[in-house]
Amino acid sequence: MLTNQLKEFIKGEIANDEKTLQKYSRDASLFEVKPETVVFPKDSEDIKKLVQFISRRKSALGLPEFALLSITARCGGTDMTGGDLGESIVIDFTKHFNKIYEVDSYGDGGGYARAQPGVFYRDFEKETLKKNLLLPSYPASREICAVGGMVANNAGGEKTLAYGKTEDYILELKAVLSDGNEYILKPLNREELEKKLKETNFEGEIYRKISKLVFDNQELLQKAKPKVSKNSAGYYLWNVWDGNKFDLTKLFAGSQGTLGIITEITFRLITPKKYSRLAVLFLKDLKPLVGVAETVMRFKPESFESFDSHTLKLALKFLPSFIKSLKQNILKLVWQFLPEFWMFLTGGMPELALLAEFTGDDEKEIISRLDDLRKELKPFPIKFHIAKNEAEAKKYWTIRRESFNLLRKSIKGKRTAPFIDDFIVQVEKLPEFFPKLNKILDSYGNFTYTIAGHIGNGNFHIIPLMDLADSKNREIIKELSDKVYDLVLEFGGSITAEHNDGLIRSPYLKKMYGGEVYKLFEETKRIFDLQNIFNPGKKVGANLSYALEHLVKS
Repeated sequence: MLTNQLKEFIKGEIANDEKTLQKYSRDASLFEVKPETVVFPKDSEDIKKLVQFISRRKSALGLPEFALLSITARCGGTDMTGGDLGESIVIDFTKHFNKIYEVDSYGDGGGYARAQPGVFYRDFEKETLKKNLLLPSYPASREICAVGGMVANNAGGEKTLAYGKTEDYILELKAVLSDGNEYILKPLNREELEKKLKETNFEGEIYRKISKLVFDNQELLQKAKPKVSKNSAGYYLWNVWDGNKFDLTKLFAGSQGTLGIITEITFRLITPKKYSRLAVLFLKDLKPLVGVAETVMRFKPESFESFDSHTLKLALKFLPSFIKSLKQNILKLVWQFLPEFWMFLTGGMPELALLAEFTGDDEKEIISRLDDLRKELKPFPIKFHIAKNEAEAKKYWTIRRESFNLLRKSIKGKRTAPFIDDFIVQVEKLPEFFPKLNKILDSYGNFTYTIAGHIGNGNFHIIPLMDLADSKNREIIKELSDKVYDLVLEFGGSITAEHNDGLIRSPYLKKMYGGEVYKLFEETKRIFDLQNIFNPGKKVGANLSYALEHLVKS
């Protein structure tokens, strides 16, 4: 019935056949939530009419706040939290909202691009690189994610260490809000903000309420801001006002489509450095980790990543399928992996591999920096290697970027279970933190997992392999989440640095921020979306029991 009603005013396609519904029931998370129907909106008018339709229906029927009628936005479907899953209407942006309107450079370096949210990052980057420009906040899923998802999750990745997260590159957004109209969101100076506050329309009301919330709670919000280099938990109310600019794009970044539907994004772009060299450091144990990390950081790498022995062993164990992802000559690649095979056979497998990428516009200067770094690292019991060429560097980068897929595609009878996959603590706390973390993980027996992440930020991704058909393993998810998140918060970290909250972590936001700040999150949602039209059950109003009931069975 709903599908037929939507067909009366939606120009784009609508589908509720079983194959489509099954596809949109899953993402890269450990959840399965079946929607009622899937809409492929043709343009902003479709989205505006859809929001207006749902608003009228909710008003007429008097449906409760957590009503079934809702909209969940979806782009690439790579979300690892269940943030793009919903029981009602899922809208897919990749079919029609996939245009890049313009890419241009500024005269003094850098540039900008204007695009729709359904553009895949891989296609976006091809166009920006034609003008020697780059959006540097791309995640490890860069080949399959879309730019709208990058904004919704406030994506970060290997270049975040030097360049920051996606929130730092949003110049302007267009979004359909809960009144069914499309608005432009961008930074406002004091004078521009005062004009907005005087407007008597829905937009003016939002600015009045959000500005009051932010200004009245400035001290509380600044204390609540996690003291780590990146964070994707909650609504970033502390970033809306910086003393000079009032910027609602800071609130939409990382909001997972819970405040409105983004229809267009204007990104700031950088000019990438001309040259790059990769240093690979192998650690037999974690004891020298902080000293090594601090030493490397003094030399200002652009990227500083890591992966563990589990990840390297999987890459070697499933080498044929892994080589396919590298798309190079097979014999050359097998030859390149001989040193790793030798480490594997002789028991010399490192506990952790660190990848430090150094970039610049002067290749000689980079080589000089690497020589100095090698000398500085001599006191540490590590192996230091500089990748000979781009092909060898790509080998290590692919191991790091493909760690999740190596698990997901290679082990039969079990599946990846990303639920403690994105914590962050300060780097100097890692030697004390990791033994306590390992003690927690080891208490659950012998299960396979990989650890990879952004060592320069202290951000790590732990992905266990579990048989989710086993009820005991399903119980472990809650127990282990409680213990790991308690540990992360004890060390002053954040439960998610990049992957966001979704179904899996939204229930822990009150624990992370406390009841007072959580109430501000709830008020933010009410200001933008009183009828709970947009992606209910994420960020606020979350229910852990609901999440656990929707774990995949296989």
